[in-house]
Amino acid sequence: MEFLIAAIVIYVLYKLISGTSSSNSSTNTYNKSNNASLRNKKQNDFSIKVTSSNDEYDDDDFATFTIRTSFGQEPEKSPNKTKGRWIKENEQLNINGRKVLRGFYYFGGVMDSLDGYGIEPSLVDEKRPASKSNSYLYTDDSLGYWPSYASLSKDCRGAYLSWLASDRSDPETPIGYVFIYFYGFERRVIEGRSKALVPDSEFTAIFNEVLRLQKIFDSNRSFKNYSSNFLELMALLRPTLLENRLDEIPETNNAMAFKVKLAETVVKGDPVNHNLSLEWLKDTYEYSMKTPARRCEGEFKQLFTLRFKEKFGEGINVKPNKTKLRLSYHPSSNGIHAVDLELDELPDPSILKGPIKKIIPIAEQCTEELSSYSRYLGKADTSKDDIAALMLLPRELANESNSPVIESFRAWAKGVIESHGGLATVKEFWSQTGMPLPKSCNKKENELLINLASKADIGIAPDQRFHHTKFKLDDKIVLFSPGHGEFFEPSAAFNQTSLAIRLGAMVATIDGTVDEHEKLTLQNLIGHDDNLSPSEKSSLNAYLIWRLNTPTNSTGLKARISTLLTDQVEYLKRFILSIALADGKIDSSEIKQIEKLYASLGLDKSLVSSDIHAFASTKRSVSNVSTRTTATKDTFSLDESVLAVHESDTQDAKSVLESIFAVDDEPEVEANVLSSESQNGLDIPHNKLFDMLIERESWSRKEIIELCANLNLMIDGALETINDWAYEKVDAPVLDDDGDIYVDTEIVEELKG
Repeated sequence: MEFLIAAIVIYVLYKLISGTSSSNSSTNTYNKSNNASLRNKKQNDFSIKVTSSNDEYDDDDFATFTIRTSFGQEPEKSPNKTKGRWIKENEQLNINGRKVLRGFYYFGGVMDSLDGYGIEPSLVDEKRPASKSNSYLYTDDSLGYWPSYASLSKDCRGAYLSWLASDRSDPETPIGYVFIYFYGFERRVIEGRSKALVPDSEFTAIFNEVLRLQKIFDSNRSFKNYSSNFLELMALLRPTLLENRLDEIPETNNAMAFKVKLAETVVKGDPVNHNLSLEWLKDTYEYSMKTPARRCEGEFKQLFTLRFKEKFGEGINVKPNKTKLRLSYHPSSNGIHAVDLELDELPDPSILKGPIKKIIPIAEQCTEELSSYSRYLGKADTSKDDIAALMLLPRELANESNSPVIESFRAWAKGVIESHGGLATVKEFWSQTGMPLPKSCNKKENELLINLASKADIGIAPDQRFHHTKFKLDDKIVLFSPGHGEFFEPSAAFNQTSLAIRLGAMVATIDGTVDEHEKLTLQNLIGHDDNLSPSEKSSLNAYLIWRLNTPTNSTGLKARISTLLTDQVEYLKRFILSIALADGKIDSSEIKQIEKLYASLGLDKSLVSSDIHAFASTKRSVSNVSTRTTATKDTFSLDESVLAVHESDTQDAKSVLESIFAVDDEPEVEANVLSSESQNGLDIPHNKLFDMLIERESWSRKEIIELCANLNLMIDGALETINDWAYEKVDAPVLDDDGDIYVDTEIVEELKG
């Protein structure tokens, strides 16, 4: 288009400079049809010749530009001299052997387009030849980018008439025919803006018909955009008539209705609410909606509303600015000029940057909260109805979904808590999801079950976020209510006590059974600590039950204990023995188990007996300690008073434990990290294209076509190849084709490892 305009300018300059017409009229004059051809961007090849600066010149001084277009041939003149007219909705006509039962089109032989150049493109002329075929699926080169009935071939005219005679509802209809039909609506509404020319009843009927067409052909992005803009224009032309229909209009490129509504809101002094703010966010050049906002549009809107109200309440106050609002409608028909709307001198606050900078952080927050959910839905064969998808939703949205899975799980969990003290198996827990049992329970499986429980306000132990260990598929798990809650933050006391519980559980289970006194001692560690909140105590008690019912894991403890100082080792020993002696006695078999525990921790097992006696007979007020030896040489007993004397030692031991315990499980090796070998997963051209694409977050399709052309790639195949590669590496696509191409930066980072 820019080149055509430049060519016209050059030609005009030539005419002014030369001061005379061309010496060769066959190459330098334009008849009316050629002017129309240039203006409407649709006709045959033509040439422009520009002279040099010499006063005298011949044809050799001309530079010739040949511009080719692809919009059909100039139509032949029709013998039909009947003035074109609008066929109303219920009017029936017989046209070229077809009975057309419904109107909504122009009919006749003579009707100029509204811009005054050429024939009205939607005019159906029965005198122009049309085939007798009843198929409306036929197309050929005459159905160009800006089609018109007059320039169609005989076969295409027949196909279009057959479509008019049908119910006009087949989504397989070539879109060019739909556009010719649509051109008629544009002309009727724009030419007949007055109610006297187009009454409200007809205006509404046209609105309904275009809306119907849009739903049928919504897969065609071009028609969807043009028809949405047109519906918006109709709503603005007669706001009272269609004020209750705005919600039916999809979002538009022009956003005319939004800009008018925003301007009116600001003029009235009303705050800009969440709905207008979201529309503003989509319209502004200051921000580009990221993949989660586009892929999860409904969820993003819900979450944006919640977060916006939390931050701004009823809305943001914006003062009217001085710049006036100017809106234009650009028709799809090349026979109609752009239409400027009269707006009663409204301001244009949509250009302001201050308010939008307040809104952008809300969008970024929502994008982050929906990122995991979006990435899941980006994988093949996934659905929003999947339990895994539901678990990735923010709590507020998941609760609003009223999922039967959550309700069923809540009922099951409460039954387990009431009947079994919360103790269940991981497999029983997993069965509540309705999903097949996985081969193993890794990070994502842990997260899914944690999320499912939190959605039902149920806590679980272990919870890898707070207890620093993951459960395995063959493990048990403990449920408790209420759960951790959204804002649970473990304190230093919580972390210390959880470590003490871990070591205490190792001691309590060394003989294969857990005595009630041992269990009570560990429970007292939790219950008597005033530094723990009620929710922390609930979590730790559940964790204790899990530890007492789960095989111990002492991996790595020996190496860490070897680094402790002497007094720290003594604290550790006293803590171990305080648990072992909690039942007031210790027999030979238990002594052997403590010796094994000493050995596994790197402690001298030969010191067990002396440590036991030292524990009982030293420290505070030995006279208050009652010891008694039974007849059996290998048995040793303690009164409960011994426990009270040494209770303070447990607090010292807690701090020591922090230096010896690490996360229970070995780090999980993620399969989706991009290794150096996998960088060769793409061939050189696709690798180069990928490297270029990740430099920006969004590209127009035209830009990528040019990049692909330089690499000898076809755009659709190239995008599919890169996404297939991304699926193999990280189980998610990296490119999102929504007309424009968007790059998922999170996936890029994951691919980079």
